Amino acid sequence: MNLTTENVLLIGSVLLFVSILAGKAGYRFGIPVLVLFLSVGMLFGSDGFGIEFNSPYIAQFVGLVALSVILFSGGLDTNVSEIRPVLAPGLVLSTVGVLLTTLFTGGIIFFITNIYTSFFSFTLPESMLLASIMSSTDSASVFSILRSKGVSLKNNIKPLLELESGSNDPMAFMLTLIFLKMTMSGQMGVLSFLFSLVTQFAIGALCGYAIARAVLFFINKFQFESKSLYHILLLSSLFFTFSFTDLLGGNGFLAVYISGLVIGNSKSQCDETVYTFFDGVAWLSQLILFLTLGLLVNPSELISFEIVTIGIAISVAMIVISRPFSVFISLVPFKGIDSKTKHYISWVGLRGAVPIVFATYPLIEGQINAGLMFNIVFFITIVSLLTQGTTVNFVARTMGLTGSEPLQTNDFDKIT
Repeated sequence: MNLTTENVLLIGSVLLFVSILAGKAGYRFGIPVLVLFLSVGMLFGSDGFGIEFNSPYIAQFVGLVALSVILFSGGLDTNVSEIRPVLAPGLVLSTVGVLLTTLFTGGIIFFITNIYTSFFSFTLPESMLLASIMSSTDSASVFSILRSKGVSLKNNIKPLLELESGSNDPMAFMLTLIFLKMTMSGQMGVLSFLFSLVTQFAIGALCGYAIARAVLFFINKFQFESKSLYHILLLSSLFFTFSFTDLLGGNGFLAVYISGLVIGNSKSQCDETVYTFFDGVAWLSQLILFLTLGLLVNPSELISFEIVTIGIAISVAMIVISRPFSVFISLVPFKGIDSKTKHYISWVGLRGAVPIVFATYPLIEGQINAGLMFNIVFFITIVSLLTQGTTVNFVARTMGLTGSEPLQTNDFDKIT
């Protein structure tokens, strides 16, 4: 069955309804609803009920729109007073941590595919490309799982994880584009990399803050007859922020997250209904995003012996080696963060929609191993959500990190 203008609303409404029912049932058994959304998409796809959807262009567009909404909503709902104590370690994890994860994972992928197995081999740039695609923790997954499960964590772990997941996409996105260019042309200098990285971050941060302040100024000058117009204004501003920042060469993901933070924590932003509105829009975005990505993949390709073997090997390596090493090394300067906290942060390195969306870039560019990479990324995402996503509460209780004791700001400021 092909998606057409005549049946897209019918099929879409059925998919949303089935996903909501599946999410409700899965919540009782501790299964992340995002896994179920993906599963519903795969069930109704070409290998299931036969819905034909094979456009990485549309999937990428849906992904960019949905992720911008999710990040804006996450920033809007984040209290600056909560993230201020963890600002420094959070930013280090979202930059240095992502880079280290890429390097560690890329080296492991190169070793596995060139020495350990004979299924296929990736060059070093291709290994780094695949690693960079999977290098960031997923904001949609982290926000959804931590908030829906109502996890109460000590030591300011929750705001730290949310800050990291909300701000590490720009670094992963940059690394993905850089290594993709290397695999396609074989050229990318260190200076060019650094300049591109600094430019993306600087323009993204500046645009996010400036546009948010402009929106708040506009809100203070005009009265709205309906609160709904206020919601629409913020929704349009978030899309403008993402697009305008991208037009200037900055990172739109960082811009919308900062914009949400500024607007959500402004005294002039006094309409409480906006939080409920964007919470609903964010959930709808997550639903549509995961359903779309589920429809795009062919499950029969995921269960091939090669994909399963390589996928499990990389998943274990990321969970046991790459993520813990990158977290512990990144947080070395912060003496106030104890070993238990670092281990837990390492465990909640969830992969989700972001890596799958980033995996569409090689597909669109026609990279020779793009299809293989996409299937590996999809398989690893499912493994991550099922193993790490289902054990967030259990691991926290086992490590004695549940509770409401906040860590003082000064504890995170003890830098050697």
